[in-house]
Parts: sequence; structure tokens; C-alpha cells
Amino acid sequence: MTEERVERLLAEVHDDFGMIRVLEVADYRFLEFGDAIEQSCVFTADPSWLEYDYTRAMLIGALCHDAPESALFLGLGAGTLTQACLKFLQLEDVEAIELRPDVPRLAIEYLGLDDDPRLYIRIGDALELLETAESADLIFVDLYTDVGPGVGHLAWGFLENCQKRLNPGGWLVINQWATDDGKPLGAALLRGLYHRHYWELPVKEGNVILFVPADIDQTLDMDGLTARAEALAPRLGYSLQSLIKVIRPAT
Repeated sequence: MTEERVERLLAEVHDDFGMIRVLEVADYRFLEFGDAIEQSCVFTADPSWLEYDYTRAMLIGALCHDAPESALFLGLGAGTLTQACLKFLQLEDVEAIELRPDVPRLAIEYLGLDDDPRLYIRIGDALELLETAESADLIFVDLYTDVGPGVGHLAWGFLENCQKRLNPGGWLVINQWATDDGKPLGAALLRGLYHRHYWELPVKEGNVILFVPADIDQTLDMDGLTARAEALAPRLGYSLQSLIKVIRPAT
């Protein structure tokens, strides 16, 4: 007999963009936008645990860099990926830009986001605040609403400026929706913008994670990436190798 799924509402707020809820089910807490659209899942015992393949794939994007010191997160959510990067990478400066002021508050209060001195959170629209952000070794784009990816995911100028904000040797990691043919949303735009010089990692949640280098001459060192992931596996508590195996050049 399976245990009944008991859902407990911990918080509900309404802002100019709609509703935000925090729910608890057994050992997990969920951040939801709008009509039960799940944005983040947190394992309560370890908020840095990445439950979903798309977040693990974004961590792989971080490991494309051999020694990142700075990171910029465009879209915070519950902060699980931010927590993981702060815990497992030697980062010194981390900035997060989040549109909705209640999101970081709820993340800290209910979802285990640490008040880490290396983390600076700014409230506002990433499309407007990007130009005032510090350049970074890693930039993560994860701008989702209750109806899908935000406009930044298909905005040529914004995506171009994300790449320009990278330090030399840096990597831009984009959580992009997949279309029915398995390609990333806006594939033609992306191919033109980045000159087909990026890598894709499709995941089972229906997303394609993009790894975009700072420069056209910069390549993805698969051997180095694999070695870094293997070295990290005992601390993570899971292996990333099955995901690394499906990385492909831009399609």
C-alpha cells in the first residue's frame, strides 16, 4: 500500500505578476507560480541537492569552466542551483537578479537558501539590470514564468549581451525549452547569434540546456569536464556521467 501524498501549503503571496506558493510534500518543498506551475523542488534535508536533470545539466555547464571564481544568475527561483554552485565550486562572488521580491524572501524563509556573504541578490528585470551587472566566469539564464520561458530566452540583444558579459574563458548556461523535434526553442535565432558555436544537453523534463562559450575560439574540453564531474560525484551524491554522454554540438 503506497503512502498517500499529503500536500501542505506553507506560504502563499500575490504580487503584480500573479501568485507564488510554497508547498511541502514529505521530504520536499516546492516553489510554484500561478496555477500549480512548479518552478523549483527542494530536498529539505539538503537544499543544495539537485533533484531534476535540468538543474544537474546546468551544473554541468558550470563545470565546463575549469576554475570559475564568479557567477551571475538571471532568475533565482528557490536557489537550489545557486546553493549547489556556492557549495561545490570555488566561487568568490555570486550575483543573482530576480524579478519578484517575494521569491528570495520565500527561498530564505522556507526553501533553505543560505544568507551566504558571497551572494548578492538584486530585485528587478534581468533584461534591464544586466548592463549594470559585474562580468562573470559563469552566467546562468533561467527566466521562467507561470506560462513558460520569459522574453529574454528569445531576445537577440539580451542573449548577445549575456555572452558579452562573460569574462575570457567564461560560459553562458541557458535553460531553454525544447520544441517537439527536440531542438531548443528559437534554434534558428541561437544558431545565428552564436554562429553555431555552442553545445546542447537535452533532458527528460523537456528542456535543452545550452553551453555557450565566451569566444568563438573557445572549445568544450570534454575530457576535463568528465574528470571534474567524476571528482565531484562523491560530494554530490550522484553521478553526472549519463548526462554528459548526451552533450551534442549545436543542431
